[in-house]
Formats: sequence, C-alpha cells, structure tokens
Amino acid sequence: MNKSIVWRVWLLAVIVTGAIILFLPSVPQVRGSLPEWWTKSTILGNKINLGLDLQGGMHLVYQVQTEKAVESATSRFISNLKATAAEKNVVVTDMRQTSASTFETTLEKPADAEDFLNMVSDLGTLEKQSQEGGRITVGIKKDEIERIKDNSVVQAVETIRNRIDALGVAEPVIVRQGIDELLIQLPGVKDPQRALDIIGKTAQLQFKMLDETNQVTPALPGSVMASEADALVAQYAGKLPEGDEILFERITDPATGSVSKRPYLIKGETMMTGDSLTEARVAISGRDGRPEVAFKLDPAGAKLFESITANNVNKRFAIILDGNVYSAPVIQERIAGGSGVITGSFSETEAKDLAIVLRAGALPAPLKPLQNLTVGATLGNDSIEAGKNAILLGAFLVVVFMAVYYRMSGVIADFAVMLNIIVLIGALAALSATLTLPGLAGILLTIGMGVDSNVLIFERIREELRLGKTVRSAIDGGYDKAFSTVFDSHVTTLITALVLFQFGTGPVKGFAVTLALGIVINLFTALVGTKVVFDFINSRKKLDTLSI
Repeated sequence: MNKSIVWRVWLLAVIVTGAIILFLPSVPQVRGSLPEWWTKSTILGNKINLGLDLQGGMHLVYQVQTEKAVESATSRFISNLKATAAEKNVVVTDMRQTSASTFETTLEKPADAEDFLNMVSDLGTLEKQSQEGGRITVGIKKDEIERIKDNSVVQAVETIRNRIDALGVAEPVIVRQGIDELLIQLPGVKDPQRALDIIGKTAQLQFKMLDETNQVTPALPGSVMASEADALVAQYAGKLPEGDEILFERITDPATGSVSKRPYLIKGETMMTGDSLTEARVAISGRDGRPEVAFKLDPAGAKLFESITANNVNKRFAIILDGNVYSAPVIQERIAGGSGVITGSFSETEAKDLAIVLRAGALPAPLKPLQNLTVGATLGNDSIEAGKNAILLGAFLVVVFMAVYYRMSGVIADFAVMLNIIVLIGALAALSATLTLPGLAGILLTIGMGVDSNVLIFERIREELRLGKTVRSAIDGGYDKAFSTVFDSHVTTLITALVLFQFGTGPVKGFAVTLALGIVINLFTALVGTKVVFDFINSRKKLDTLSI
C-alpha cells in the first residue's frame, strides 16, 4: 500500500479518536466517571456549554441612568474646587449644584472671581455659563458630558462582568445595546434573585459621621419594623439639620429570622468613598463568630482613613452601601494601615455577595430594569430535543439521498459527513464553546455544505469517466478540478461567519462559531477524508468501473 495512503488513514484515525476523547467530558453520564486529572485538564477537561435557549436561565435588559453619572461628576468637581479655593485663599460662601451638569458659586469677594475662573479653566472640562459679580454659574462642557455618559455605560459592562464572573456563571453574555442599554444573559443560573441583587447594586460605599449632637438622635427609637421605616422618615421630614438624613441598618434575628431596622441620623458630608478599596473578602469575627467583610485601602485611601479616624476618636461613623447602613462603630483610636472590617447582621452568603460587589467596584450610575425574562429548563429541554430531531432527520435524509443517487460513492460521502460531525463536536468541546439553538442550525448547515462539496467532486468525476478515462485517473481529475470551486465557496462562507462573529451578539455568535468550525473541518473531510477512502479501495483492487 502506498505510504501516503497509510499516513492519511492514520491521520484520520487520530483526529477521530481525539475528537471523541475531547467530547467525552461533555456527556454528563460519562464525566462523573472520568478521573480527576482528566476533568481538571485545561483542554481535555473542557466541555460544551449550553446557551440560554437550551438550558434555561435569565435574559435581562437594563438602562444605565447616565444622567446620574453626570450628576456624580458635577459633585466631584464641586468638591475639587472647594478644596482648591481653600488652598488659594478664595473664600466661597456657597457652592451648590443647580442641575445635573451645572453648579452656582457665590464668592465672599467679587474681586476673587478671576482667580476662581482660572481654577475652573485649569480643570479643562468646565466652562463659565453666567456671572453676576461674585455669583458664577459653571457647567460641564458638552463634549465632556457625552464622554462621561459613554464611559458610564462601558464601565457598567465591565463592572457587571466582574460581578457575574465571581458568581461562577458559565459563558454569560454581557453586552452594550444601543446608546445606554445593557443586555445580560445568564445561562443555567441557579439563584435568579441573588443574581439580580448582585447586578442591581450600585455599590456606592460611603463613610459618613453620625450626627450625635442633634436632639433628633436621642428621640429615634432603637429599632422599628421594616414596614415602619418610611413612616419614621416622613415623621421627621423638615425637622432635620440641612444635609442630614435618617438611614437604617438591617437587623435579622438569628433565632426567629424576623427583620427589623435600626435608624441613625447621618451627616450629609461624605468623609470617604469606596473608590480607594483594593480588596474585600469574607472573614469570621473573633468576637461572636459571625461573618464580616474585611477590606483594604490603597495608600491614598489609607492616609485619608487614618486622618478621619484620628480627628474623630470616640465618635461614631457609619459604613453605608447604597443607602443602607452596614455598621456604625465607635472610633476607638486612630486606625493606620488602611485595613478595616464591615460587620453587620448578615449571613455568610450575604457577606460573600457584599465582598463581590465591593471587589468589582461601584457602578458609575444606577441601572433601571427594562426587561427580566426567566427561561425555564423545560423550554431548554424542548429546544434541545427539537434541535436534535432536526439534525437527525436532516442527516438521515442526506445519507439516504446520497446512497441512492451516488451509490457506493454516496456511502463514502456519508462517511465524510459523519466524520465531519464527530470532529466538529470535538472541536466545540475543546474550545469550551457555548452551544445555542442557532448553533444547532449551524451544525445542520455544515451537514448540507459537506454534501454539497461531495456533489461537486462526484459530478467532476462523472465528467472524467464520460471522457473515457480510467477510474483512478477520473477520481484524481475530479478532485483536482473541483478543488478551486470547493475551496472558494468555503472561504467566502468563512468570511461571512467571521463577520457574524465580530458584529453579532449572543446566539448569533454561537451560530458563527459553529459555522466557521464546520467550514474548516468540512474542507478537510471533503478533500482528504473521501479521497483517502477512494485511494485505499484502488490500492487494494484495481477498479474497472466506479459505482457513482
């Protein structure tokens, strides 16, 4: 037997065996019996993941409230200018925000207006909008407003992706759609409510001082029922010092599970935010054995935290996340080193979720839910069965047609189709690809393309036989003449698949991946797989006629 035939047969055998080995971890009944070194392997342990439409999960659409990001930016500009003005002895009697992107400043000396406007100009992103003596209205420039809005959406995508990755959801889809919307798909998520809570938290961590000198503080009850919190806030409306607010700490009774809320009177000034956070992890309290969240700050944050605690010894400060007080300890002494803990009445799962959102960082703006669909597992199983039946029916019809129309050569083409499917699912497993319903359609399309390639080759072989050539010469001539046509058609389809992958989202990408892999594999099986079978038969016995 010709050596070239031998090595091609061995190549096909190795590829098929490798594909089967790669696919085994994707079969649940088999994966459990595989050795640990196999399932933990980087490539051998990979498996095909099922998409949202096949295994169920969550489909969410959120709108990023970009106007809030602009408001936050304006607030930061106000803080920066206040600090700069104090350094340069420019006395500001009032500086307040008048809209999302503008603020009004009143100077004690109108003569300081020029110095103040120079400070504004130095920032590069602000501009004067109006001026009456020492009263100046400043706003964020238009192009800067658009940049802030765009960045808030981009940052929201990355923040949510970090949070979802920490949850351990396989192959989530988190993409921007339109100007300010986010599309989130979470296949196979086990706890939808927990996922919603983690995604939706703005995670704005703030450190604020309690207002313990005001007469309202001793009048506040020790705790109220959760349903009475709003009524308590309404009771003190208009009676609080300017900027102060009543916030609550959630208290869960470990024995009964009942939830109450402890009110605090909080000063309006934010002493520090969570922007300086570098680490957050769950720890167990040495005092009562309850879970807590230990955090670390960067050098700048550590220095600020040390200064705050040094200046407020024996005073209470509140650790606040998204408007909820997590703890309100008394500052016993100056805290150096940039480390601290957040204690509270929460479970281990709640502590883990708090650590996740703190590590991932705060969302630049709140999210407004627009769509929340839960795809049930039953629908997923139905989709799998429908896709499986479509593939089996399509493959059966193709196999029968080829065997009837092209006889023995058709059976060889059917072998190539089966080879194509085996190698394709092995490749999908190796890449740990996500299989969606459109992906199943891509597999079915691959079957059709595989047959189409063989039809082109077989028709060329028939033409050669009609010219009176021998079987061996007709086969060689048929493959040679069909090569350019088959290759060109596959390359153009591959380009289409790559474009779909680049610009498509979710299921469209799943279709593109399956189609691209199928095209490359089909090119190999059509031009090498069937050819080696013909060559093998010819080497064993010289054919005078060909069943085609």
